[in-house]
Amino acid sequence: MKWVYIEDIGGFSGQSVEVRGWVYNKRSSGKVRFLLVRDGTGLLQTTVFSADKDHPLFQKFDQLTQESSVIVRGAVREEKRAPGGHEMSLEDLEIIQVAQDYPITPKEHSTPFLMSHRHLWLRSQKQHAILQVRVEVVKAIRNFFDGRGFRLMDTPILTPSACEGTTTLFETKYFDQKAYLSQSGQLYNEATAMAFGKVYCFGPTFRAEKSKTRKHLIEFWMVEPEVAFATLEDVTELGEDLVLFILEQVLTKRRADLEILERDTAPLERIRKPFIRLTYEKAVEVLKARGSTIKPGDDFGAPEEALLSEAYDVPVCVTHFPAAIKAFYMQPAPGRPDLVLGVDFLASEGYGEIIGGGQRIHDPVLLEQRLAEFNLPREAYAWYLDLRKYGSVPHAGFGMGVERMVAWLCKAPHIRETIPFPRLLYRIYP
Repeated sequence: MKWVYIEDIGGFSGQSVEVRGWVYNKRSSGKVRFLLVRDGTGLLQTTVFSADKDHPLFQKFDQLTQESSVIVRGAVREEKRAPGGHEMSLEDLEIIQVAQDYPITPKEHSTPFLMSHRHLWLRSQKQHAILQVRVEVVKAIRNFFDGRGFRLMDTPILTPSACEGTTTLFETKYFDQKAYLSQSGQLYNEATAMAFGKVYCFGPTFRAEKSKTRKHLIEFWMVEPEVAFATLEDVTELGEDLVLFILEQVLTKRRADLEILERDTAPLERIRKPFIRLTYEKAVEVLKARGSTIKPGDDFGAPEEALLSEAYDVPVCVTHFPAAIKAFYMQPAPGRPDLVLGVDFLASEGYGEIIGGGQRIHDPVLLEQRLAEFNLPREAYAWYLDLRKYGSVPHAGFGMGVERMVAWLCKAPHIRETIPFPRLLYRIYP
């Protein structure tokens, strides 16, 4: 008998097949037993009918508990009322293991309890749905950049210097030297962009931020495109296209998961180009009009991002930030050296920043000056300065956090649910 996955079961209507999985739920109704089985790709209702209360399948059925592992065999038939539109008439039930005292029950559990049992919580329907959306987001990101001729470049996780600043680095010993866990692949991506024209890196990044907000993780995944000869406007348009591509893929292919999450998709479906464009100075005016106490020159925190992104039905692209609050490598705005050609994308519905990037300094003299202003060791960035000595060109890029994108699409209450095993300020178990 052929082993099939539940997501493919529709192609076997009228045939007898085998499904391997775990007990999701079970119930009895007189002479009928209903066993709901999950295999990671979907749910399948199996049924047994018998007037004999001692039927062998009934006896096995009675042994089963939540999350017991089983192999079920039987004939598949269409049934619109069943999960997935098909069910199985159970002919054989093989018990692999009976799970004893499964700790996650239908009753309410505290968040600390669920986080301590994250390895099991992943099996619950809503957590499963969020991570299915994450899978689709990752696939969409790769398809988007690969389809546009970008080259995937793997950048180092162990680095000799900081990218975003020295206060949020994880330091480790690298034989007789110091090394740091990467905050971003951007600097290395600038080198590969000079070799390949347009590139992206995609991997884990680390920030030792002592933050406990609903949108911060210590370890998260980020995609970072970098494009030679590109300007701020070029990468802003690229970011718009990326967001819309991801939205289309998720709404098309993961609508069932969004329904499980009770996500109202209407706000996502209304999003079109162009997104709202605001300079930092204009954004501060909007924030003040909405009751914020922000002062010109202040960076945006989570409250400001939420307030601003709640004001519009589409993402907001904020540009031209004060140079004092941005990284050393940001290109100054023409005629306004106090501002930089940077952009932050703020997701709608109050979810805040999902993309941050902009144009990089390409003048070697200015970059030397900025390194000195930020008190960064020139020797650690000698290779980075080389990029400005040998064929320097204007170039730009950005970083998009996968978890923040997933949180927005799923309308997740906390970013910890958007990655299988979140690393938080006071949690590294399991």
